Amino acid sequence: MAEENQNSEQAAASEGQAGTPQFAINRVYVKDLSFESPQGAKVFTTQWQPKVSQDLNTQIDRLDDTHFEVVLKLTITVKMDEEKIAFLAEVHQAGIFEVSGVDGVHLQHLMTAACPQILFPYAREAIDNLANRGGFPPLNLPPINFDMLFAQAAAKAKAETESASGQA
Repeated sequence: MAEENQNSEQAAASEGQAGTPQFAINRVYVKDLSFESPQGAKVFTTQWQPKVSQDLNTQIDRLDDTHFEVVLKLTITVKMDEEKIAFLAEVHQAGIFEVSGVDGVHLQHLMTAACPQILFPYAREAIDNLANRGGFPPLNLPPINFDMLFAQAAAKAKAETESASGQA
């Protein structure tokens, strides 16, 4: 009788764990990395007053039932004036994340906000390292609030849905 209780408790525990949300980082790696300084040595003969712009995107690929590859694509363009690019640095910082027991909007938030938040410091360090190795001063990118970006995208999608349904 005691053995039956133990077996049923173990079965119940494993069933409970199956429904429990789980999240793990399996690997963080650089998928692609590039640096260009199209002006060459000319850029070092002018006064350093850069204009920095950044482009940020996220790509999500489902590898299997519980594994996702999230790629944070960060491109930094530093210009000396409107036309002359001092340097262009791009990193595709990737991670393999194991996720189970999460779906719907929670999974979307995890993939588009939490995972990029984990990857961003690695991408920022890679960009700074590229700038330094290219002979430029350190480039300390400010933190990004991925939760706010997710909320803005959700609000925009909701407004578009309401607008589309109001026109129908």
